[in-house]
Order: sequence, then C-alpha cells, then structure tokens
Amino acid sequence: MSKNIDLYSSSYSNYSLETYSEIRLETYGEDYGQTSWASTAESHEIPELLQLTSDSSVLDIGCGSGGYAVGLAKRIGCRVTGFEINASGVKTATALADKEKVTDLVKFEQHDASRELPYENNSFDAIYSTDVLCHVPGRRDVLANTQRLLKSGGRFVFSDALVIGGLISHEELEKRCPDGLYFFSPPGINEQLIQESGLKLVEARDTTENSALLSKRWHDAREKRKDALIECEGKENFLGVQQFLQCVHTLTSERRLLRFLYTCSK
Repeated sequence: MSKNIDLYSSSYSNYSLETYSEIRLETYGEDYGQTSWASTAESHEIPELLQLTSDSSVLDIGCGSGGYAVGLAKRIGCRVTGFEINASGVKTATALADKEKVTDLVKFEQHDASRELPYENNSFDAIYSTDVLCHVPGRRDVLANTQRLLKSGGRFVFSDALVIGGLISHEELEKRCPDGLYFFSPPGINEQLIQESGLKLVEARDTTENSALLSKRWHDAREKRKDALIECEGKENFLGVQQFLQCVHTLTSERRLLRFLYTCSK
C-alpha cells in the first residue's frame, strides 16, 4: 500500500461537503467534524470530566476541524483555544467559528504539540486532547508542558488509541500507520508518564470497544459512498483509508490494540 495515504487533510478540507457530513452522522450519530475514536457518549461526558463552567478557559490540543471546540463554547459559554499542526484543520476551524459567531469565545492557531507552546504558566482551567498524543513525539515533555499550563486544581483529559494489547504483525502495523507519526504505548507507560509529569491520575478507562464499533461504522459508511469519495480523494486514497479502517476494527475487536481515556488533575 502507498505510504502517502491522507487520513486527515481531505477530511478537514472537505469538512463542509455533504458526503463527509453524512459519513460522520452515520458513524457517530452526530456531526461536528470529528475524525477520532471518541463515541458520542464520551464526547458528551468530557465537559463533566473537565469540570467545565462558563468561566473556564480551555485548551484543545489537536483541535482538528474545530467542531468540538466550537460546540463546547456554544453549549457551555467557556473560552476555548484550539491548536492543530494541520493547516487545513486550522483554516476550517477558523471559518467554522466565524460561521457560528463564536469568535469572541474561540480561537484557533497552528502549533506543534511536541514543541514548547506559546502560552504562559497556569493559563488554563482545563485541557483535553482526543486521540492526538499517539502522533506526537516526546510524550513525557508534552505531559510536563500540559502540567505547566494548567492552573492548580485544573484537569487534563486525553485518550491514547495505540496501547498494545497483544501481538501485532509487521503487515498490520503498516496498514494501521499509513501516514504521519505513530507511537505505540506499552501497558502502564501512560500512567507512569502522568506521574512523572507531576499530574495526578484520576481515572484510566478502557474504551477499546468504542474504537472497534466506530471503525466498522466509519468503514461501512464510506463504502456506501465509494464513488463520491473516489471522486474527492482518488481511488488509491479511498482504498488505503478503507484498509486502514478495517485494520483498526480487526485489531481493536480482537483487543490486540487498545484505547484508553485518561483523566488527570493538577
């Protein structure tokens, strides 16, 4: 399979196309531009885990196309800063905030989470990151940076979709990692790094079942719209993404690859 499969830029740049919206609705049950393994129930629970109020200042690490951050601001009234390494994601997110008239509450920037972030110490009441840290090098430094940015008593919620649960073949790794950087975590390493960063682990929740379900729904929703997607993405990319989603489903349903949701406090 080609190593140039595009999993994210096409989704971000084609955010507003009806075909992609239909796929998100069929996969998740609601559409805010998501491309993660977070179920709708998990997405609804994250504000509670973060203990958000209308006075909260929030940082979204890896905001994607910005839909979740915009939704938080609209529902709760909190201030959200989202950043993303992908330029298409930032462009789409900024346009969405303007369309939804929440630019007074939400702003989006392009940054690399593996580098020192341009925010002052103790800047945020809450920080979250959905299925992003498994793509970022230097996780120990990322967690330490997060601890620096959180106010005392603040909360950090993140998920890791690449926790090793069993044997995975070389061929499966290639299918699961068709583009970009991927970092697989031995069991217990996130808990160790959280402690070393100075954060306190509140909960580590196994959400692998959701990954298995969503990857199957996502694959099948795309397959129904094969012709339209090939026109947008090209045949090679369409087939590559389908192979990726099938691999995710196989590995997670067999629990050889696990996903965990971590809630931390400072």
